[in-house]
Amino acid sequence: MTYTAPRMTEQESQAWLGLVTVSQLLPHVLDAQLLRDSQLTHFEFTVLSSLYVAPDSTLRMSQLAEQTAATLPRLSHVCTRMEKRGLIERLPCAEDRRATNAHLTSLGRRQFIRAIPKHIELVRSLVIDALTPDELDALGAISAKIGERLSERQA
Repeated sequence: MTYTAPRMTEQESQAWLGLVTVSQLLPHVLDAQLLRDSQLTHFEFTVLSSLYVAPDSTLRMSQLAEQTAATLPRLSHVCTRMEKRGLIERLPCAEDRRATNAHLTSLGRRQFIRAIPKHIELVRSLVIDALTPDELDALGAISAKIGERLSERQA
């Protein structure tokens, strides 16, 4: 019996390698800008963003992990660092004594709000302004479709 390795067409290979390149380079560029301008990593910015839009600026750690696509251990480690800097606080959950909530502090809110303009400026220059409205629609649809498949693998 002979085994034949699966292959990609030239089109498939070009699309796949483009996605891999973007997915590897983009986080580094976003981190560099946020660290330089706001002393935040992109992941910390994402945590602050999730808390900023949450009711009462509070989420259970498990919900926050899900929203930020992080494992609980990684999120806990990052939250410990953010808590030491006064950006968030962790509190016992009133509804479930086994759970812990993360809450955005006023300092965290201010730092997040100050970080937004330069971050959006970079996102626009790298992605938004490089694409036509139709390409943005396509990117949204493609990202959603791939995201759904990734989510199915997580369950």
